[in-house]
Amino acid sequence: MNTGFLTIYWRDMLRFVRFRALLFSSLVQPALWLAFFGIAMSNNFERLTATMPVVPDVRTVGYLTFIGAGVIAMTTLFTSLFGGTVLLFDKNWGLMRETLSSPLPRIHVIIGIGLSGMTKSFIQAAVIMGFGLLLGVEFFEGYTLVQILYSLVGIMVFVGTFSLGFLFLSAAIAITMESPEGMQAVITLLTMPFFFTSNALYPVDSFPPVLRALSTINPLTHLVSGIRYFAIGSDFSAIGIRYTYTQEGILLSYFALLAFAGIMFFIARWRFTKVTVT
Repeated sequence: MNTGFLTIYWRDMLRFVRFRALLFSSLVQPALWLAFFGIAMSNNFERLTATMPVVPDVRTVGYLTFIGAGVIAMTTLFTSLFGGTVLLFDKNWGLMRETLSSPLPRIHVIIGIGLSGMTKSFIQAAVIMGFGLLLGVEFFEGYTLVQILYSLVGIMVFVGTFSLGFLFLSAAIAITMESPEGMQAVITLLTMPFFFTSNALYPVDSFPPVLRALSTINPLTHLVSGIRYFAIGSDFSAIGIRYTYTQEGILLSYFALLAFAGIMFFIARWRFTKVTVT
């Protein structure tokens, strides 16, 4: 079995660890985002929903807990979309030419970058969850140790599948673009629609019909739903709205992420077979 992709994976992880500024900012930034934006928005939403009736016999969670899953998903989205940037720098510095001219199959470059980006997403998700618990995010409330471990595995499966899909998309964009500025513009253009048509920050029930339809096919919506199901529960209320998740619905969300990752993988593979680096 050819394990050349592990070389690509290890090289990218070494670069991630050795660049201390990158490592520090990638871990601290989402935690600070949750601390400042989450707490500020939580206070505003708690004030707005204070007069709303409480749903009887249903656990009520604060907005900070509600947005905690959204911050994990948002960070995974940003990290994954920018994960392919390393390929663009390798191409501009001549390193990609050497890699593609080696006996290493091109598909291993895609897999290696995908696995390294997925590992980074796991680390960031763990940091956000740990920091969120310190801030008062009510994840895993009333769970047994076995349930916590099961939920952590479920969250990481969702995060990993989602990150792979967007890493493959990022790799396809990176191998096509010629400048970091152009890639940044494309990624920024993609990020906003995915983020603001999802349920990461607010309910989608009050969206206009077109945006509500877009949210149902948005991979970020499926990721947030999966995280909330495992971290908060299958039945809870937040911001005056009751949320009910079923196992069938969560499985459907996961298969949607899996299908998205598969499609992006084939697109990235197609772009790598067509690219010529001089």
